Amino acid sequence: MRPDAGAPPPDHSLPLWSFRDDVAIETGRDGGLTVLTRWGEVRLEDPAPGVVDFLQRMTYGPVALGNAVDLDVRELQENLARLPGCVVHSLGRPGSSSPLLSVVPVSPKGLFELPDGNALASTTRIRLSRFAFVRDKDDELLVESPLAHHHVVLHRPLASQVVGSLGRATTSAEVAAGVNLSKPMVVEIVAYLVGAGMVLLGDEHGFGEDTDPKLLAWAPHDLLFHSRSRLGRHDNPAGAAYNHVATLPPLPVVKPLPEGRRFPLYRPDLTAPATSEMSLSDAIEHRHSVRTFADKGPSAEQIGELLYRTARIRSQREVAGSADVPYTVSERPYPSAGSLYELDLYLTVDRCDDLPRGIYHYDPADHALTLINERESDVEELLAGATVLIGSSKPPLLITMTARMGRLSWVYDSIAYATTLKHVGVLQQTLYLVATMLGLAPCALAMGDSELAASAFGLDWPAEVSVGEFVVGVPGDA
Repeated sequence: MRPDAGAPPPDHSLPLWSFRDDVAIETGRDGGLTVLTRWGEVRLEDPAPGVVDFLQRMTYGPVALGNAVDLDVRELQENLARLPGCVVHSLGRPGSSSPLLSVVPVSPKGLFELPDGNALASTTRIRLSRFAFVRDKDDELLVESPLAHHHVVLHRPLASQVVGSLGRATTSAEVAAGVNLSKPMVVEIVAYLVGAGMVLLGDEHGFGEDTDPKLLAWAPHDLLFHSRSRLGRHDNPAGAAYNHVATLPPLPVVKPLPEGRRFPLYRPDLTAPATSEMSLSDAIEHRHSVRTFADKGPSAEQIGELLYRTARIRSQREVAGSADVPYTVSERPYPSAGSLYELDLYLTVDRCDDLPRGIYHYDPADHALTLINERESDVEELLAGATVLIGSSKPPLLITMTARMGRLSWVYDSIAYATTLKHVGVLQQTLYLVATMLGLAPCALAMGDSELAASAFGLDWPAEVSVGEFVVGVPGDA
């Protein structure tokens, strides 16, 4: 809140204050207030009646200082300063039924301060942050940024027009002329966007964000993904929220098996006494990526043992979810959040004495392969992409990991995709260690072609998407 908050603004704007929707106030018998917030409880001792009235009214929606009775503004400011991350600052217009925009805190560090009035002179260069993005929410536009502890709700088209004019360096005067609004109104809107961290102020050197080495290291979508898959800079539900229980059924442990020729795989006897099996320590110490392969590929028995030791289903069981809706989980050799196991494996085989060249789906329940695609163009394109990435000979076997996102998102909110990428990592490490133990040549790939995978595997994108690649062969001459 600005020090001159008690002074009436020009007739083109009206500052308004309210609390987040999840803030509640309880009045004690001693006259004190307990403010219940998302971040914890705050006790306000013996506030003046005018302050109590204003705070109570803030729980119902935006309120202007001019409508307050017997309000000590300084005392109000002191009490609001004890409630970081709770106060919504809105910009309204006299006589309007709804604000132009609202700056909503999304973390306890959400402290809103408007820039100095002189900083927004008509010649000051302004621009939307390259990390800011706009999306719809509840029939309104929302401006968010992973750098900010607020988001901005654009209630009225006037505010949206201003935001839409800030994609390049400009000035408030230029924006006002372009959207046919008064310059004072544009300055007020921009000031709120600057205070929220969505708009940058430039100087003679440009915009600081463009030269900050801490930010140059991040692509905007990567930093957004990071911030939204962890707590601290957003207020979205996260974790085991079961948000889709009422609208979607849980996906099965194993996807419906595709049609095609079935190839049961070799099952090693894990209870047999180990004679020449490599120790875990040796496998870890000898594990490395191999990019040169022999002309002969791994046998079907070796592929069967690799998949049996890394990805088969050991057991299944039913558990109760939210609202006692049951769903089935499984146990496999690698770990998975909630035992949900959303990953599926597709094998593109180039050379294996016991398997025809083609693309297969792995059934982890019956430990078998189904030949789903023998089109030469798809097989060759998938293997060619892997060859380019490893920069050496064509791999005999490409394993592509896909994710049925509904398996995770049915339980976990906000963190589903981030969790999937962790699962890709642990499965790749498991494949590395077992392949090393079997004397095979393993190598994880940096990326893959999601469109090619969707076409070649017949995926229902984006319900099922490719998320990781791994090649296996027989070691060749280094």
